[in-house]
Amino acid sequence: MALRASKERAGGTPRDGRDRPEPRGRLDGSMRQRTESVTVSSRRGLTEITAPVRAAVRAAGVAEGLCTVFVRHTSASLVIQENADPAVRRDLEAFLSRLVPDGDSLFTHVTEGEDDMPAHVKAALLKTSEQIPVQAGDLALGTWQGLYLWE
Repeated sequence: MALRASKERAGGTPRDGRDRPEPRGRLDGSMRQRTESVTVSSRRGLTEITAPVRAAVRAAGVAEGLCTVFVRHTSASLVIQENADPAVRRDLEAFLSRLVPDGDSLFTHVTEGEDDMPAHVKAALLKTSEQIPVQAGDLALGTWQGLYLWE
């Protein structure tokens, strides 16, 4: 069965004269937003934060939507990565440490320690936010995906 929108509009047919399909779903222009804070204890490197974020989504009672996670720190970032094999996390940490080593003489911002500026560079290479779909009240991550804080 084909659905068509009326060709009628104020003053006649659509400007291009073509039929338009009826929109599916309901778009009423409303959006709800909720802000939750999740505090996690982290260490240098990757710390998985999937569980506390998942718990916050469930507690909010959101059935369908989009979960945006944002870290308010200038030398930390977020990444969605494999959570099944700990070797993946170790390899990513080793790679980023090789790419941006502590104590590099290139850096002049050293008042907070030799690891501070490399942390800023790593945060610039990664992201400070991640968006995860919410379906059936849960994060719609893949089987082997987890959300990590990089610090």
